[in-house]
Order: sequence, then C-alpha cells, then structure tokens
Amino acid sequence: MDDRSALLDALSARHALPDETFKTRVLQYGADAVAALHRLYGGHGDVSGLIARIMDITAAAYASRPEALKQLDLARSQEPGWFRKADRIGYTCYVDRFAGTLQGVGARIPYLKELGVTYLHLLPVLQPRAGRNDGGYAVADYYAINPRYGTMDDLRQLAAQLRQNGISLCMDFVCNHTADDHAWARSVLAGEPQYRDYYYLFEDRRLADAYEETLEEIFPGTAPGNFTYLEPLNAWVWTTFYPFQWDLNYANPAVFAQMLKALLFLANQGVEVFRLDSAPFLWKRLGTNCQNQPETHVIIRALRALVNMAAPAVLLKAEAVVPSDQLVRYLGRGANTGKECHLAYNTTLMTQLWSALASGTVTRLVKVLKALPPIPDQASWLTYIRCHDDIVWSVLNHEKAGYSQEDWLQHARFLSAFYSGQIEGSFASGQVFQTCKGHQVHGTSGTMASLCGLEKALAAQDPVQIDLAIARILMLYSVVFAYGGIALINMGDELGLLNDRDYQKRDNYDGDGRWLHRGFLDEDLRRARHDQDSVAGRIFTGMTQLAALRARCLPRHVSQARVLETGAPAVLGLHHCAGEGEMIALANFSAASATLSLDDCGKTWVSCADGAAHDMARITLPAYGYLWLTPKA
Repeated sequence: MDDRSALLDALSARHALPDETFKTRVLQYGADAVAALHRLYGGHGDVSGLIARIMDITAAAYASRPEALKQLDLARSQEPGWFRKADRIGYTCYVDRFAGTLQGVGARIPYLKELGVTYLHLLPVLQPRAGRNDGGYAVADYYAINPRYGTMDDLRQLAAQLRQNGISLCMDFVCNHTADDHAWARSVLAGEPQYRDYYYLFEDRRLADAYEETLEEIFPGTAPGNFTYLEPLNAWVWTTFYPFQWDLNYANPAVFAQMLKALLFLANQGVEVFRLDSAPFLWKRLGTNCQNQPETHVIIRALRALVNMAAPAVLLKAEAVVPSDQLVRYLGRGANTGKECHLAYNTTLMTQLWSALASGTVTRLVKVLKALPPIPDQASWLTYIRCHDDIVWSVLNHEKAGYSQEDWLQHARFLSAFYSGQIEGSFASGQVFQTCKGHQVHGTSGTMASLCGLEKALAAQDPVQIDLAIARILMLYSVVFAYGGIALINMGDELGLLNDRDYQKRDNYDGDGRWLHRGFLDEDLRRARHDQDSVAGRIFTGMTQLAALRARCLPRHVSQARVLETGAPAVLGLHHCAGEGEMIALANFSAASATLSLDDCGKTWVSCADGAAHDMARITLPAYGYLWLTPKA
C-alpha cells in the first residue's frame, strides 16, 4: 500500500472525508505531504499520529472554505499557468499610506485598474506588536487585523471586491518569527513549559555563542547579534531580526501545524498569494549561517502539498534575498519541480539593474543574468525595481559570474556611495542603510524617483535633468515589464514619489531608515496623473503604456527572458521566443545615445509601440531609451 492510500485509510478511520474532490487531491498530493513530514519529523515518535493531526487541519480548512473560493480553486486547477500570463501586473503598498484603511483600498480599485494591476500586495495587515513592530512584521495575532486598518470582515470583503475585478490579493505571512507579545511568547514568559519549544531558548550562553560564530547580522546598526537575553527566564532567545521578534522552532511539529492552520484560515478569507517572509531562515543548524538549509525547502514542500489539498488557487511566494545560485531553489528544481514556491522575487535582477544604472554599463548585469539558472515552467518570477525594503548590496558579495568576491565587495562600496550621493556627479538622493563601522556594505534606502535623480532635478528646477530622471524611471520599468513573470509596481513609482524627508517625525518612526522610502501617496501627484505637462502625468502615462505593451506584445506565458549580446556596452537586450510569439526588448543604461546592430533573422522587425519598421543593422537608442520589437506578421 502506498503513502497516499495509507493516508486515505487513516483519514477515513478518523472521520469521513469532506468529499470526492478532497479525496482526489489527497491522492494527488498526499505522497508529497507524507514524504516531507516524515523527513522533518520522522524521529518524533508517533509520526503517523502527527500526520493525521495535520491532515485534520487541512481537511477542516477545506470543509470550511467558502463556495466562491472553491469555484476559484476549480478554475485555477484547470488553468495552472494562470499566474504566468503576460497581463499579470502587481502593485505593492502599505494600507495606511495608500488609502488609509482596507475599505479605502477597495475604493481605489479603479485607480489600480488604470495601471493594469491584476495582483495587489498589501504589506503587513495582521495585528502587530504594540510599540515597535518592524513595520508590521512583528505579528502578535495571525487571526486579527491591525485595528488601524479595519477588521477581518473588511479584509474578507476587500478580497471579494478585488477578485470580482480580476485582482488577486497577496499578503505577508510572517513565518520565521512572532512578536514577543504573541500568545505563545507570553505563555513562555508565564512559565508554561509546553510553549518553550515553540522558540529557541538557551539557558547556556555558550551554545548561543557557538551558533553566533557563523551567523550574519541582519541589522548590525540597530539590532546587533542574533540573541536577546530574557531576564525573567534567565535565558537567551533567538532573534534574527529585532529583539522583539522571536524565531520560531520548526523542529517542533506543533509550530508547523499551528502555522499551517493560520495560513489556511487566511486563505479562506480570500487571500490568494502568501509572501513567505524571511523564508531562508526557517531551519537552524550549528556551524552554518542558518539560511537556505535543506529542511527549509522541505517545510515549503510540505506547505505546498497541504495548501494544494485545501486551497489550490493559493500561490506561495518566497521572500528570499539570497545569491542567485540559492534563489532559484525556492522555485523547485529536479525532482522537486512544481513542489515548492510558485513565485519568488528576482532579487538578482533588481540589484543588478541598479548596478548597471550607476555604472552606465550592462557588463555585470549580462554576466549575472546569463549565470542565473532557468526556472521551472510551473513557476514564475516576480520582477521589480523597488520595494519597501532597502536595496541589499550585501547579496552581491556571494555572486560569482566570473568576478572575485573582493571585486564584488569593491563594487558594493561604489554602489552604496553612488546612491547615497557621496560620489561627485551622482544623480541619486538615497541614504546608506545598516552599514556601520566594522561591517561590510549593507544597503541603500530611497524611493525609485529619488534614486533616479528626480529629487535633485526638481530641487534645481533643471528641465534637462528632470527629463533624464523620468527617462531612467521608465527605462528601468521597461526591463521589469519585459523580463517576464509578474511585474511589480511599488506604490508611488508610477507618480514619481520622492523620499519622505520628514519620516523621522512620523508617529511610526522606530529608528528604521527604510521609512525614508515608505511615504504616503501624494494626493496632488495622483490627481495630476492625467496632466501631460506634469512630471507625475508623464511617468503615469509611460507606465500605463508599458502595461498595455506588455499585455499586447509579450508572449502569453513567459517567466524569464534570454539575454542577447547587443555589442553595445550600455545596452541590455532581452529576447522572448515562445510558441505564442516573439519579442526583443532593448534598454540603454547610459546618459549618451547608443547605436547597435542585431541580426534580423530574415524577418522584418517593427516597434511594439507604433508598428514602425526598424533596420536591425542600425538601431539607435536615446539616453536611457528603450525599444520593444516584434516580427511583422
């Protein structure tokens, strides 16, 4: 008898299966779930009982799933590549900064549709810790909404509104840690022994020190070290990020079961995509940096199989800011193809785009993208140029692509200095983030517009520099939109939102320099989005044109473009050639015009924008210009 049949028998013995649909899914995904859970918890005694309890959670979530969502599950199951369509465009924002409340977000759905948005990522909305909470990433209750934003009913209603408008709701699922005022943490502090193993607690500092020897410091400037002393317990708790965020112990199966239950509850509220926050940190192993451990991938495979049973319309997205050779693994490879995350942030592309813009050459960008392994057909990238976090230069230190580590370190120092305006001639107005004495370069904070030179240009009232800044913004987004996957717009990029220079005066400020680029949506800019004489209007129009081009010209299912050799040091070339169509995208990363020659392959190539024919033997791009081409029908 195989694992799937044994699982069905065990479930039937405990209670009746919900229906034939669930039984079919158990047969389809049960072996993957059992294999993963055995790998994680096979040494925990009654592993069969444990698996049965986890399946009870999964079956109960399926049974309580609303009928509208079950219909969505059915539709998505019949079209598994739905999230890889060319019209998939995302938007990410904080609720309060975009629209005040969840109800306010619903009122702005027409605005999102103007941009072609089909995927909305609301940054942390769950009940956060009181006081400092890392921008909401210190979750106190996975079953409650931040009262400043609304209620769980508001979330459910918003999800339904978005779904009716063809927009999938994404939310953060903070899976590596909880807040120190979460019920489990409070129980630990109250001396309840059954909850001690929900976290990593060390009464002997020597063991914590042994781990610390090989760990990285995530926030060396504001939260050095990885452990926090708890005086009431005379013990040290593992806190990778901030002292008020306690790392969960996934070696304890109760933690996995409870986190699965919370995720499925939120899926039943209508959330369609979960960003697995800090996914690489889920498993700890002495003598390593405790990132990207094999068991981390097994945890994700178990989640994927169980979510596929209860809510197959739901996507899992890895938030993994790791080097490219580790990054692709979160999408599943080899025997694990189609068994890990559906989506992952292409941090490699993001950091290398900023690298190319600062240097005015695409040499590194091309080498790194060529070294990036292909991803499975069942998965897709999320491509982006900015997000709520800093641009993490430290990830460059582990790239290869023919460069030495020392070369990458020097380049990271250059990028940090350039984007913080410390290099003469720099157009950027960012700030250094978490780079402090005795540590390697960490990251840079700043909105896209300010990093692209718009802030300085507007301050100088220099029309030439304003034009160049707008061109940089649209050129970078042309690459993000052309590369493949879900193209993500960070709130305010579409309007040229500048740095929030008053961020330290805001009530939410907690010593975190990333609030520089987490400002409120400027209503004056939003109202000016159709005014072609305004900067906001020019950028907004350019973005909507890119969205329309993408939907019209990109092949139907694309996740990763092939890099072309253009022969021009400043010009990136991307090529899509699929059964549904072909497209070439070119982007000039220089302030000077660039001329290049490409093989026409015996075809007549025309602009995707206006249909004009182009001589492939001599293509000229203006400063920071871009061009999309497709063969004439």
